[in-house]
Amino acid sequence: MSKSRLTLALALGASFLLAGCGDEAAGPAGGGAPANTVTTATVASGPWRDAIEAVGTAQARESVVITAKVTETVERVNFEDGAIVQAGDVLVDLSGRAELAGLEEARTALREASQQLQRQEQLAAQRLIPASQLDAQRASRDAARARMDAVQARLGDRVITAPFAGVLGFRQVSPGSLVSPGTPIATLDDISIIKLDFSVPEARLAALAVGQDVQATSVAYGERAFAGTVTSIGSRVDPVSRTVAVRAEIANPEGALRPGMLLTVRLLQPEREVVAIPEIAVVQVGGQAFVYVVDEAGLARRVDVRLGARRPGQVEVLEGLAGGERLVVDGTVKLRDGAPVRDVGAEAAAQAPAAAG
Repeated sequence: MSKSRLTLALALGASFLLAGCGDEAAGPAGGGAPANTVTTATVASGPWRDAIEAVGTAQARESVVITAKVTETVERVNFEDGAIVQAGDVLVDLSGRAELAGLEEARTALREASQQLQRQEQLAAQRLIPASQLDAQRASRDAARARMDAVQARLGDRVITAPFAGVLGFRQVSPGSLVSPGTPIATLDDISIIKLDFSVPEARLAALAVGQDVQATSVAYGERAFAGTVTSIGSRVDPVSRTVAVRAEIANPEGALRPGMLLTVRLLQPEREVVAIPEIAVVQVGGQAFVYVVDEAGLARRVDVRLGARRPGQVEVLEGLAGGERLVVDGTVKLRDGAPVRDVGAEAAAQAPAAAG
C-alpha cells in the first residue's frame, strides 16, 4: 500500500471513531450535554418529633450512709459487699451487754411496781388507804414502765437495720470495731428507679411539661436508650447560667444504671407532620441552602429551601418543597440548574420485575 493511501485510511478511521464517541456521549436527544447519573426520592410529609438535648447526672431514688447512733463495739456484721437487702433487715449488731442488764433491772422494777399497785387497789377498794396513796403508786408504776421503754430504745440503737430496700455498698466495719455516732458503716441505695437531673436553656422553658418522655443514653451501653418521664421542673431559672433544672425518673429494674453516671438526655416533644428530606440532598453555600428536583422533562431544577430542625440523617424543610416532587438525593455535586439527569434508582426498579420474569 502506498504512503498516500495509508494516510487516507488512517484519517477515515479517526473520523469514524470520533463520530462514534460523539453519538455515545450525546444526551437523550442525541446531542448536547451528557445526562448526570443521580438517585432520586419522592418528597413526602411524615411524623417528626423534636427533642431537647442535655446532659444529666443519675441519682438513686433513695440514698443514705448507714451509721451508728451510739458509741459501741461491733459484735456481728450481717451483710456482704453489694448485698441486696429489704427494709428492716438487720445489718449490724452492736454489743449491748450493759443495756441488757439494765433492761432486766427495769423489767423487775416494773413488775414490782405493778404488784404493789394491784395490792393497793384492793386496799383502796376496802377504804383502808387514802386515794392519794393509790395515785402515788400508780405514778410509780408508770415511771417504771417509762424507764423500761427508755432502756429498750437504747438497746434498739445497738441493732442497725436497713431503712429501705436497696443495694449496699462496701462495708467499712468488722466485728470488734469501735464505732461512734456518724461512723460510716456502708452506703445503701435504692436504684429500682433512677432520678435524672439536667438543665434546659431558659429559651426552651415553654416546651417543658411534667409527663414528657425522655430517652437517656450512656457511654457504658452504647446506643441503648433508657426511657423515662419528666416528674418535676424547677421553680426558678438560674440567673447565672439562664437554665432551669428538670428532673426525670427512669425505671431501672435490671440495675444497669448507677448513681453518679453521666447520661445524655433527649427530651421528646409531641409529634408533628413535617416535610423531611435526607440531609445529603441539601447543598449549603454560606448561609444559603438549596436542593435539586427533577421536572417532567428529566431536567434538574435548583430550588432554594428554608431548613428547620435536624436529626441524624434528616432535616426538616420549612419552605421550598411540596409533597410528590422528585428530589435528587445522591449526585448533586456536579449538577447545574437545567442539566439532564438519569435516575439509576428508577432504572434499577424498572429492570427488577423484568429480570424476575
